[in-house]
Amino acid sequence: MLPYPLLSLSLVLMWMTLNSFTIGHLLLGGIIATFASWGMAALRPHKPRIRRWHLLPYLIGIVLYDIVRSNIAVVSIILAGRSHRQRSGFLAIHLDLKDQTALAILAVIVTSTPGTAWLEYNSSDGTLLIHVLDLVEEQEWTDLVKNRYERLLMEIFE
Repeated sequence: MLPYPLLSLSLVLMWMTLNSFTIGHLLLGGIIATFASWGMAALRPHKPRIRRWHLLPYLIGIVLYDIVRSNIAVVSIILAGRSHRQRSGFLAIHLDLKDQTALAILAVIVTSTPGTAWLEYNSSDGTLLIHVLDLVEEQEWTDLVKNRYERLLMEIFE
């Protein structure tokens, strides 16, 4: 049984359109389409389980506020130049968050906030590596990620 029969049919039709119509190409296209359909089924993510829907607008508001605030901070750094206190750097943060959907949302939040970039997440020890444009105080950034985003995402998803 094919998990995505329409995808398989479309792939076979595309294969036949790109190649000459022969029994061999039909069989080869059918085999490729079957494996592609099974591959898509293996890549299907689990359905997220959201426990507290009412916190999503609050999270969106916080993220939009932080994006605007970060845009202003990055523009001021670019226009005014760096002071001696300002430096960019890498920061490792231990996360307690385990839900894959919540981690993906945290990656989007960190990356969409100007001046920060999600670089790596080590799932074996739960360590997140980010790059920060204005890394004045490491503990301040750690608290921001852990208390402002991770805590709220854990309430929503776990």
